[in-house]
Amino acid sequence: MRVQRVLMSDSELESWTLLGDDQVPVEPVERFLAYLASIEKSPNTIKAYAHDLKDWFIYLDGRRGDWQSATLEDVAGFVAWLRLPPAAREGKVAVLPTVEHHCSAASVNRKLAALTSFYEFHARHGVELAGLLVTMRPAGRRGGSATSYKPFLHHVTKDKPQRRRAITLKAASSTW
Repeated sequence: MRVQRVLMSDSELESWTLLGDDQVPVEPVERFLAYLASIEKSPNTIKAYAHDLKDWFIYLDGRRGDWQSATLEDVAGFVAWLRLPPAAREGKVAVLPTVEHHCSAASVNRKLAALTSFYEFHARHGVELAGLLVTMRPAGRRGGSATSYKPFLHHVTKDKPQRRRAITLKAASSTW
């Protein structure tokens, strides 16, 4: 699989696609990336999502999994797989516990965000899986101080459940 740059024929806009081993675009990814391009997401965002979905499909191919029947356990396995050095991802090389993670928590979370967006897009078109990646969390405080950030119009939705990704890694906060 590889990510390929695409120039739109009717304009000079660029986008990206994911080609399978047969050099044909991976249809579910192609539909999602075309949607992102149509709502004018940045080409850099589309490129990053294409690479993230490439990792997901490579992971599923290695386990003979189908993207439509993936489970939450598959997603958790994907997270662990991403943290392995590339040479160890096929399982042919043992990894010592002292080896650093290949992908940072922030990178994994970005890949999970791409995966969640991908499945939510397809859920709107009849594929049943996005509920496994996004859970409803009871309303209320998420922790932090009483002066923590609250979004605009918080008072309108404060008693309703909020959508959150089911799997997320704790990332180190950046210090500027």
